[in-house]
Amino acid sequence: MTSALNNLSDVGVSVWLDTLSRDRIVSGGLADLINNNCVVGVTTNPTIFSNAISQGAAYESQIADLATRGVTAEEAVRTITATDVRDAADILHPVFAASPNGQNGRVSIEVDPRFAYNTAATVAEAKYLAWLVDRPNIYIKIPATEAGLPAITEAIAQGISVNVTLIFSLDRYQQVADAYLSGLEKARSAGLDLSGISSVASLFVSRMDTAIDKRLDALAAPETRAYRGKAAVANARLAYQAFEDAFSGERWERLHRAGANKQRPLWASTGVKDTAYEADKYIVGLIAPDSVSTMPEATLLAVGTQEIDTTDSVHGTYAQARADLDAIERLGIPYAEVVHQLETEGVEMFQASWSALIETLETRLGPPSSGRG
Repeated sequence: MTSALNNLSDVGVSVWLDTLSRDRIVSGGLADLINNNCVVGVTTNPTIFSNAISQGAAYESQIADLATRGVTAEEAVRTITATDVRDAADILHPVFAASPNGQNGRVSIEVDPRFAYNTAATVAEAKYLAWLVDRPNIYIKIPATEAGLPAITEAIAQGISVNVTLIFSLDRYQQVADAYLSGLEKARSAGLDLSGISSVASLFVSRMDTAIDKRLDALAAPETRAYRGKAAVANARLAYQAFEDAFSGERWERLHRAGANKQRPLWASTGVKDTAYEADKYIVGLIAPDSVSTMPEATLLAVGTQEIDTTDSVHGTYAQARADLDAIERLGIPYAEVVHQLETEGVEMFQASWSALIETLETRLGPPSSGRG
């Protein structure tokens, strides 16, 4: 089962699991995936936690304790999610310790998505979550909104490792890389050890095809079929080109000599949404060194049971990727409009999941007690 996943690791692709739950932790399921499927990291988001907590009986004891203490639903959300992330980080710590500069073996936890357009609140939340989880091998997830960019710089400047999430556009990807480099420069000026600061930039993949394909289908023209399922991979490949550009040259070399780590591109949302596409479409199409491929468990197992070509599928494709995106634009589908819509919808989706999670916990905690704040 592990041959294809081992091969991905051999060519410099880190495989991370895109889900987490208390059941997976306590049952040993997470440890099994790490040991048997080459998983070297875990990502979470508000939707993942909303699904896990609303369905999982494994949370009952902790929720009962929190209810007895009279905590608010918001405090309960942070306590419960931090517990899962802390426990998963402990399971992954041997991977972290064995990874150069601790680049792998990490678990992500997201700031309250309601702060997506509030820089100061995002920074404060990042600092609080780093303190609350209190593990060296975590990433604090910050959304790549305009307000998120200075928050990324400030978090990095304070030595907090960051997973930048909800990236869709190439312009925003470049801005994220610049925000990271600016944070490293501030951290260096403050005398921090740059080798202990890490970051990934999460470009969402399948959602791009979902949005573009829908618009292509609406055009109902024969020539549009040739571009179905091409936008997402093309966009990600050009983001990788931007990654190579950002982490080369004099600015980067100064930071690298001081011990800085590259901000690796992470391919998020790699589960296919269209059954016409192969389950491994966004895995095999985005194989390149210094990248992270996050997979929901179904995709992970599908890749692990197949014989796939794990040679580099990104280098040498930039001209074709640009041609594909340009052709889609010429068909009347505006790139800027699509990526803006995807970012807005992504934030809204995570905010809705967060609100649903709070509502779930308000119900399960019961009526406020006299001790609840």
